[in-house]
Amino acid sequence: MDSACINYKDTGFFSQTVIDYLDDVPALRPYYGYRPDLSGFAALLKNKKVIADRSVLVKVLADQYLHMPTADEVQHNISLLNNSNSYTITTGHQLNIFAGPLYFIYKIVTAIKLAGQLKEQFPDKDFVPVYWMASEDHDFAEINYTNIGGKKVHWWYEASGATGRINPDTMRQALNQYKGALGIERHANELAEIVETAYTKFDKLADATRYLVNALFGRYGLVIIDADDHRFKQSFAPVIEQDIIEQNSFKHIDDTNKKLHEIGVHIQVNPREINFFYLMDGLRERIVFEHDTYKVLNSEISFTESELKAEINLYPERFSPNVVMRPLYQEYILPNIAYIGGGAEVVYWLELKSNFEHYKVDFPILILRNSGLVINKETASKIAKMELQPADLFKSSDDIKNDWVKKHSAHNLTLAEEWRELTSVFEKIKLRAYKIDNTLAPSAEAVQARLKHAIDNLEKKLVKAEKRNYHIRLEQVEHIKSDIFPKNSLQERTENFGLFYVKWGRDFIDELVRHFEPLDFNFTVLTEK
Repeated sequence: MDSACINYKDTGFFSQTVIDYLDDVPALRPYYGYRPDLSGFAALLKNKKVIADRSVLVKVLADQYLHMPTADEVQHNISLLNNSNSYTITTGHQLNIFAGPLYFIYKIVTAIKLAGQLKEQFPDKDFVPVYWMASEDHDFAEINYTNIGGKKVHWWYEASGATGRINPDTMRQALNQYKGALGIERHANELAEIVETAYTKFDKLADATRYLVNALFGRYGLVIIDADDHRFKQSFAPVIEQDIIEQNSFKHIDDTNKKLHEIGVHIQVNPREINFFYLMDGLRERIVFEHDTYKVLNSEISFTESELKAEINLYPERFSPNVVMRPLYQEYILPNIAYIGGGAEVVYWLELKSNFEHYKVDFPILILRNSGLVINKETASKIAKMELQPADLFKSSDDIKNDWVKKHSAHNLTLAEEWRELTSVFEKIKLRAYKIDNTLAPSAEAVQARLKHAIDNLEKKLVKAEKRNYHIRLEQVEHIKSDIFPKNSLQERTENFGLFYVKWGRDFIDELVRHFEPLDFNFTVLTEK
């Protein structure tokens, strides 16, 4: 593939806060640690304090991979985590079926590429890319579908509790739909076999997702972690107890959110007084404190403070961090130096730094994941015939058409020169009016403004009339936009990776790894040759 890069701010799809973070706007500096560049990594590595128990980490990972085909590269990276000079580059996501939308894949590719680049820059250290499965998340409606080739594949099932613990044995209809959508491209059977094994040979969605992601990325040494484990929670238990009883995260994050709101940041998540759920099979409900008692909503479960402490001590795995405490948990059990997330994730991590400081946990470097647009040959041919540049594709259809008509019309469709001449005339009129009566100047300016409005409207009519002359050519713009921006959204937010994989196989992921540049912070447009 050929690639072209576009500044994120020029795409119109990223928030001002994300752009400000990438541009190092001073107002945001108090809300993160080190800058997302090689100098920032050098500084963090010099000062990094690892809290994680590496022996526990390696043992749990070994157990989780025990009954799964594992590439040598993965085993090697797991063993590296025993060493004091090894660090993780982590991204996380929910357990979307069939790997959800493309950005699921892009997150992981960004982690893999960044780990490799850091190894080149700091050869005396090792960097392991990690995919953190959000196996404790309970929002099934966000993960039970995917879109492939414009078709929605839906897993119809009433689920409750942590999604990672759901048995995928009711997925047969969705599985058949997905496999049918793959068509007969040369790698269709390969991918069909991967998803068939993933969703029929394992009795937990977390294990099925590990198999699928491992099949795609194992050769790159990607390590997949499921933090829904007694041993991990045991190490985190002191924080669980302290935070539930003292409500520290609520105080710190709520205070930060007020400050961020004052500088115009749109708050992504709001903390609760208690930021943990109570987790059992089929149950993940909030813990609340009412009348000196800790209660689990929508259940009969309750604890006194002493009973709560005993429960955390004996069964820490029953306490599941919510969205504002999960990042702290992640950094507690991993020797992590970078977190890779989408725009909304980067913003919500900015809310968390004060809580990290309270618990004396190093804040990782925040990396905006790579974003991409994949254009096939057919669409690329349409774009070439219209003589459009990659940056043009992100404009509205009307703007593209107007620019194209102005460029290709045999007529001059702009009235800029005529307006300059009229402006000169009006300057004379205003001067004469002022000499007669200085109160007439505003009236003259008002007439000039009305005429400017009329001239602008006339120019638009000229362009519109010429667009009718080229309507057949301009229809291509609509086809192009619908091809690469399904539902008027970024391709990566809707389309599944499947059809790209069945066309190019592993080469598709290789191309992503080759072209993505995690520290350049540009949108990547990939065009099939």
